[in-house]
Amino acid sequence: MALTQRLEFRQSQSLVMTPQLMQAIKLLQLSNLDLVAFVEDELERNPLLERADHEGAPDRGEPASGSAESDPVFSEDPSGDADSASGEGGGADGFEPAAEDWMSSSLGSRAEIEQTLDTGMENVFSEEPAEAAARTAQDAAPTAYTEWGGGASNDDDYNLEAFVAAETTLAGHLAEQLAVAFADPMHRMIGQYLIDLVDEAGYLPPDLGEAPDRLGASPADVAAVLAVLQTFDPPGVCARNLSECLAIQLRERDRYDPAMRALVENLDLLAKRDIAALRKICGVDDEDIADMIGEIRHLDPKPGLKFGSAKAQSVVPDVYVRPGPDGGWHVELNSDTLPKVLVNQVYYSELSKTIRKDGDKSYFTDCLQNATWLVRALDQRARTILKVATEIVRQQDGFFTQGVAHLRPLNLKTVADAIQMHESTVSRVTANKYMATNRGTFELKYFFTASIASADGGDAHSAEAVRHRIKQLIDAESPAAILSDDTIVERLRDDGIDIARRTVAKYREAMRIPSSVQRRRDRQGMLGAARGAAAAPIHKSRDTATA
Repeated sequence: MALTQRLEFRQSQSLVMTPQLMQAIKLLQLSNLDLVAFVEDELERNPLLERADHEGAPDRGEPASGSAESDPVFSEDPSGDADSASGEGGGADGFEPAAEDWMSSSLGSRAEIEQTLDTGMENVFSEEPAEAAARTAQDAAPTAYTEWGGGASNDDDYNLEAFVAAETTLAGHLAEQLAVAFADPMHRMIGQYLIDLVDEAGYLPPDLGEAPDRLGASPADVAAVLAVLQTFDPPGVCARNLSECLAIQLRERDRYDPAMRALVENLDLLAKRDIAALRKICGVDDEDIADMIGEIRHLDPKPGLKFGSAKAQSVVPDVYVRPGPDGGWHVELNSDTLPKVLVNQVYYSELSKTIRKDGDKSYFTDCLQNATWLVRALDQRARTILKVATEIVRQQDGFFTQGVAHLRPLNLKTVADAIQMHESTVSRVTANKYMATNRGTFELKYFFTASIASADGGDAHSAEAVRHRIKQLIDAESPAAILSDDTIVERLRDDGIDIARRTVAKYREAMRIPSSVQRRRDRQGMLGAARGAAAAPIHKSRDTATA
């Protein structure tokens, strides 16, 4: 067969992921914090983008088609059709401007919701009395007003938090005591090195064998400095394990006798509730062992947590769900988490008249295209989140009305088919998004649970509802009748839930609930300690009377 060259025409279809489409898909799965950071980077990079965080934003340019409006909240028909960011059911870009606002969606009456959500609050508080009071204060004491106020009431940059003292950290608190405890620079260097190793709970690493070599000091000097550090406030700090932490606190209270020392050295038996073995090792009776356990419970196992540490970031909901006046549910986007940007068309028009170089024209044309696309992408992202959240509320109406026991099985395909989107789009929308409801704040993925078959052939049960039922059964069990996994399976089948024993064990372990054997030991240990504590005052009174 001879090799020859020839020309052929072929027609084929393929999905081309443009940079703008990839950006829109990326925006869908970003959390509100990541989205704000992304928009801030775009504002610094693109000169045609402007921030519109409030109603007084610059109006030199008009927002592009499909951009987010800052008007009061309106109601959107939840059954309306909208294209997903991946382009299903739309044009090449997948974005179409909508006539209605995307900020909220009502499952109740539109007229009643609009009457309830009155956003005209700008004239509720008048600034005139405040200004009059400021003028009166300035006339009465002009010197003091100039020194402390200095026009602070009218200055937007005035920050009252700048006068708040910084929170004391554990490392700083220990460093202050170190400066007083040691005069020798070498000992201070060793002490500061050890303080830098202390974690937020107040513990040192278990092994300090490399410390003498790194510091060029003898092990005896390191041990001597460590002994002094363990006397610092708070009691129990700089310990290397839990037993040493409790021992330091007991020495501080002058309660570290041989019996208490034996108890502290055998904390594993205390965790297992093996009171008989502890009583034998410590050489005490039931009343004394109950008193000793009571003292251990009053100690602080993590003394370092009393001081400031890294603050946990609170969850900011992306969607609010409120009961409607007609018995339905009102779904609304949290506008505070949505960055608002505008495209400055006027600035672009002025530049177009003065720019002569082709490279500059191409640059600003790309900036205009990217800015317009970003505004549309943000608008479509908000619309998609609202549609998905509205469908979740419709599917899980029993949860919002009666609680977690009525949570229905739900998957991504059910929601995607209902709103005519792809499953991958719904999956991206529900990632890192939270919904504030009348029953708490939940991640959107919380409402997607597996189904468990019904024992009587009825509707399937949600896995989360089954977990809730298992926890209810265990919480309601009596100390004399601890429920085993097999017993829980029988109870659930009586309730119409067909579930295997291994599934019950898996759900129980996921909720960090111990086994029936461990729960029985815990209940017996608690009863024994309570009986000993109740009998202890009588024992002490008898000793006093005998004396």
